Amino acid sequence: MSGLWSSDEIADATAGTASADFAVNGVAFDSREVGQDDLFIALKGETTDGHRFVDQAFAQGAAGAIVEQASAHPHVLVGDTTDALLRLGVVARRRTAAKIIGVTGSVGKTGTKEALTAALRRGTTAPVHCSVKSYNNHTGVPLSLARMPRDAAIGVFEMGMNHAGELAALTQMVRPHVALITWVAPAHIGYFNDEAEIARAKAEIFEGLVEGGTAIIPRDNVHFDLLRAEAEKYAAKIIGFGRHPEADVRALDEIGVAAGTQVLAQVGARELHFTLSQPGAHWVSNALAVLAAVDAVGGDLAAAGLALADMAGLAGRGERHRIRIEGGFITLIDESYNANPTSMAATLKMLGEEPARRKVAILGEMRELGAHSDALHAGLADHITGNGVERVLLVGDAMAPLASALEAKDIERQIQIAHVADAESALHLVRSMASPGSAVLVKGSNALGLSRLVSALKGSPS
Repeated sequence: MSGLWSSDEIADATAGTASADFAVNGVAFDSREVGQDDLFIALKGETTDGHRFVDQAFAQGAAGAIVEQASAHPHVLVGDTTDALLRLGVVARRRTAAKIIGVTGSVGKTGTKEALTAALRRGTTAPVHCSVKSYNNHTGVPLSLARMPRDAAIGVFEMGMNHAGELAALTQMVRPHVALITWVAPAHIGYFNDEAEIARAKAEIFEGLVEGGTAIIPRDNVHFDLLRAEAEKYAAKIIGFGRHPEADVRALDEIGVAAGTQVLAQVGARELHFTLSQPGAHWVSNALAVLAAVDAVGGDLAAAGLALADMAGLAGRGERHRIRIEGGFITLIDESYNANPTSMAATLKMLGEEPARRKVAILGEMRELGAHSDALHAGLADHITGNGVERVLLVGDAMAPLASALEAKDIERQIQIAHVADAESALHLVRSMASPGSAVLVKGSNALGLSRLVSALKGSPS
């Protein structure tokens, strides 16, 4: 059988009825992403209905569609397209012989998933499949499963959550051989009573482990014992990674260099020396998690080290740009996709280590922090002053406590502080914040739209 799915297979998987024979080589539910010979799934959302875009999908090359209402185009008719997507993902997982790795965590999910995929691809010629973008929720995960090639040898799937019970459902679909938690931090704490509850929710990923599966957990995290106790219920093997002397995969030495960080790591009884292209202590932790997962599926550690040395930054998650401005250049660090207290602290520390004449931080408010919001925002003040940041542009109403904390700490007014309500207001200030030789960090949640500031600094349309 050639192709990714035949119409008969789609109909069988979704309990639907095919209008014609067709075969597809890809799957999409966003009509803008449909390519040649793809399957388009017409989902119904809160604000739009995918059935409105069926014609557009076929104009872009779709070979078939899953729909809830008859169409003139080749299709499989179902009662509920969202349920059909879930069913397709389940069948995709059932039919594959691939080793499956699931990745979750409060921070570092997408970067670790991308680094792990690159490391695995570097060490084999066999197909390695992974989730694209941050497709890690109740629709993104089954979509990523449905896209997995028949001959995939390894699949790497990112799973996210902001409420208890969500990962339990996702991991039962993915059924990983290896389940990896990058870190536990107060992201989404507005939906939980405390961090321990977040740790338990992250640990739900272990519930889907196949028999004989492996759990990989951060040895340096304050919730390590809780995570280990939860993992012991489902995993045959537990691997701790980090800098802790009892970590199974640990950093023996790390030295910051111009190209990133040189790391000497111990993986079980072996040692591996590699250069990590991404700067920052948080990326050393991510790299150790990657090595642990590569080793868990029998991958090539030496090749993984080479891949970590070659890895480029991801847009919105650490991508770096050297930008010409009047009088010289600036270094722009694009962290505009996501923000929580832990990732804010990590990237501010990284900014502090930059060899720059001036350090500039453009920071967007952190969301889903609930009653902890004011304290967690104000708590960033020490990370700003302690890392030599001289100019700060704060975006969003929730940043008010941080602005007050900075003004109280900065008695001598050595820090230039500006606070605006939204990204639109920040656009008028962003260019004046940077001067030649500056390192400029843009850090915030994607919903705030700070990527527009990145575009403005790069000189491209916002």
